[in-house]
Order: sequence, then C-alpha cells, then structure tokens
Amino acid sequence: MPIIAPSMLSADFLKLGEDVEMVNNSAADWFHLDVMDGRFVPNISYGLPVIAAMKKKAKKPLDVHLMILEPEKYFEAFAKAGADILTVHYEVSPHLHRNLQAIKALGMKAGVAINPHTPVSVLADVLCDIDVVLIMSVNPGFGGQKFIDHTIHKIHELKTMIHDRGAATLIEVDGGVTLENAPTIIKAGADALVAGNTVFASANPTATIESLKKITK
Repeated sequence: MPIIAPSMLSADFLKLGEDVEMVNNSAADWFHLDVMDGRFVPNISYGLPVIAAMKKKAKKPLDVHLMILEPEKYFEAFAKAGADILTVHYEVSPHLHRNLQAIKALGMKAGVAINPHTPVSVLADVLCDIDVVLIMSVNPGFGGQKFIDHTIHKIHELKTMIHDRGAATLIEVDGGVTLENAPTIIKAGADALVAGNTVFASANPTATIESLKKITK
C-alpha cells in the first residue's frame, strides 16, 4: 500500500488543530508540510512556529518540503521544530551531498525535490544518500494545479535507477494527485502520494485518504 501524505497547505487554517486530528485518526502515514519563501517560488506559506505547534498534536511523521533559497541555513531550526523528513530542492543546492549529510546528522531523513523541468538523471551520483525523492508533478508554489503527464515517465526512470543501484530510496509524488490518476502513479513506481485538494476539498477527507491508501500496484 502506498504512503499517503495529506498536504496541510490545503487544510483550513482556522481549524488547523481539527484537521491535524483528522489526519491523526485517518489511514494517512505522514503530514506533508510545504514551506515557501516567496523567492524560490512565487508564494509564501507557513514556517517554523506553525510546524512546531503542529508537532505537539501530530501523531505521525512530519514530512517537511522546503521550497526556499539557502535551505541549509535553517536545517537545525526545522529539526528543533519537529521535522522528521526534511526535503530540499536540487535546484537550490549546489552542494547537495553536503546538505544531505547535514540533514541526516541532525537525526532527520533527507529528501530531495526536483521541479518538472529537472531530469531525474541529475540525482544519479547521490541516489544512495537520499531517503526520499520528491518528484514535483506541478510547478511548485500553489495547490490545485493539473498533473503534468510527463511525470509518469520520470517515475519509471527513477525507479529503474533506484533498482539498478540497490538503493532504498522512496519515490514521492506531489502535485495534482487525484483518485483518478493515483493508480497510474502508483503503478509507475511511486511509493508515496502527496494529496492536498483531493483530500481537504472532498466531502469526506477520511474516506478519501482511505481510498488512496487502498490503491495497489
């Protein structure tokens, strides 16, 4: 069964505690938290205080996706706030291997995100050092976008790379994930699905999470 990580960017911020409890009591596996700085992506979301507050209620790992420039300046702060998985973008990490080692040294799992235009081949030399590769299936910065179909090819290619190297890296897909396209994404080789609007805009978010969780390859 896939790992399901509801994106809290789509939650109701006026009822954030209730939405955290909903995820706690659902079949979801992780909380997916998007941190945006208005520089790397054209939007600003939430930051350290909100994540630290969520950590007090969350009973599942916090999967924190940093869509920010110079992420290495904040690794220690996010570790203290409660991040369990910390993902940085390949596009802002000229010293990616160093960043991966620094994240792991702080006791977190290390993830790398790649934008739609970035080929998976750029990760070949560090794949065995990455716990999670987050393939962006929309251009990062806003929720509710349409899934980019070429992502399926990238998932296939990355799965082959992981298999050929004997790595234990997980493939996570974020952007435009729906109940309709999730089976194709999972079949292509994805291990984890990030779902925002699909979960929080549904009439029954718990049931929607359950449906995503039941998808098999």
